[in-house]
Amino acid sequence: MNQRVVVGLSGGVDSAVAALLLKRAGYDVVGLFMKNWEDDDQDAYCSTRQDLIDAVSVAEVIGIDIDVVNFAAEYRERVFADFLREYAAGRTPNPDVLCNAEIKFKAFLDHAMRLGAEYMATGHYAQVHPVITHTGAAPIYQLLRGADSSKDQSYFLHRLNQAQLSRTLFPVGHLLKSEVRRLADAAGLPNASKKDSTGICFIGERPFREFLNRYLPHAPGPIKTLDGRVVGEHVGLAFYTIGQRKGVGVGGVKGRAEGAAWYVVGKDIDSNTLRVVQGHDDVHLLHQQLSATQASWIAGEPPRQDQPYTAKSRYRQRDSSCRFGVLDDQNFALNFETPHWAVTPGQSAVLYDGAVCLGGGVITSAL
Repeated sequence: MNQRVVVGLSGGVDSAVAALLLKRAGYDVVGLFMKNWEDDDQDAYCSTRQDLIDAVSVAEVIGIDIDVVNFAAEYRERVFADFLREYAAGRTPNPDVLCNAEIKFKAFLDHAMRLGAEYMATGHYAQVHPVITHTGAAPIYQLLRGADSSKDQSYFLHRLNQAQLSRTLFPVGHLLKSEVRRLADAAGLPNASKKDSTGICFIGERPFREFLNRYLPHAPGPIKTLDGRVVGEHVGLAFYTIGQRKGVGVGGVKGRAEGAAWYVVGKDIDSNTLRVVQGHDDVHLLHQQLSATQASWIAGEPPRQDQPYTAKSRYRQRDSSCRFGVLDDQNFALNFETPHWAVTPGQSAVLYDGAVCLGGGVITSAL
């Protein structure tokens, strides 16, 4: 083919197999390792050095060149600053969504184009499908779920636009994770059995509360039930999220169900109060509808409002059937057939039509 593709080699097995498959398909493949975080790259929780070693080793086995690019300044400005603002405001942001839109598929893509690439590629579990609506028309690029439903990452990619998708390849999106590991092992890739990273892109596996402590002021305050009874003290509202059970630090309360766990149900920023309820299925944790802002639609315009869709209000969540309504250019609402659990301001609400990811926005409120 001789078309140049710049592959984001992270050091993980998914991007390694993406590069391997493109090389075998005849593309001119160049590997690129991104460094997005510098504050504590000597920290015990930071895997950047080992990830780079793994990425270089993979490039050697495959037989491609690899370079390193530093996007730490862009990351701090475009992603991390927003991350801190959201937590300080009492919301729970998803920095991986913004990282994909602003760094991996913007700063990285621009860099790849400067290197003469036709495309960029990553190891995401998602698929791009061009659709021709009529003869002579330019294709509309759809974002589809990954074939492996347990690894599908379309939720994190819902802010991508047509220009980005037209230049993007997801070589492992049609594979199961087990197939990816099998291909890596058969090719002798050194990271074939490397454990998947589960941490936020710049935080890694470090204790989250310890990390936030470095950057956000924290003021202890009361933990109260919805009827106003004080049942404990929190260490700072930024360290809690809606639906959280572990680490809330509340014991039993007389008159309540024996042994029932406590869950965070809300935050009152003005009074510095954390609100809790007892029991996973408390009615105050269930929401029939939500509102979202910063609407981003993959097709460039909102989907139709007169048909049913499904949606997620957090990544590790089953889709729920819903109705979709446009409020204005930036805002929309979702009404669920069955209540959604622990809808969290700051997280992303992502809309689907079957296997097609339509886009989404940032949750502002729920009822």
